[in-house]
This record gives sequence, structure tokens and C-alpha cells, in this order.
Amino acid sequence: MARLAEQDKLQPDWWTKSLAGLILGFTLALGLVGLFAWFGPGGIDADTKVQFNMWLITPIWLLVLSFSFMFKTGLRAIGYLGLFNVLTYIVLYTFR
Repeated sequence: MARLAEQDKLQPDWWTKSLAGLILGFTLALGLVGLFAWFGPGGIDADTKVQFNMWLITPIWLLVLSFSFMFKTGLRAIGYLGLFNVLTYIVLYTFR
């Protein structure tokens, strides 16, 4: 079995990966739940969707936080999560 070269391994930038997952993951979760609130079943005026939207933020946030440690470096985590945030909010504010 061949060993990975040093540049191919995941870097242990846990501090920047954690901050990227916490901050950018939270804003991404809010944006994705906002998209679901506007474009999901019943639209924004659905009475029964308010509580579901509130509870949907946490699992999405924790999923993004967990996957942020799979980026190769912390700067890549910040870059990609920042890009996903920008795209999510562009879609949210363009189509609502």
C-alpha cells in the first residue's frame, strides 16, 4: 500500500476549520433554511412550517460543521463555505 505524500494529506488546521464550520456553517444553515421557508411546501405563509424551520437549522449546521474537517486546509474550508454562502444568499434574495 502506497503512503500519501505530505501535500496530499489533510492538514490539521482544526482551529480555522472549526471557526469556518461554526461561523460560515451557521450562516449557510440559515440561508438554506431560508430557501426552504420561501420555496418549500406552502411557501413563506405556511403556519405549520415555522417550528420545523427553526428545528431544521441545527442539523444542517452540525452537518456542515462535521464536514468542514474534511477540507484539506482551513483556508479551503473558509473559501468553499464562503462561496456556498454567497451563492445561497444570491439565490435567496434574487428569487424571493
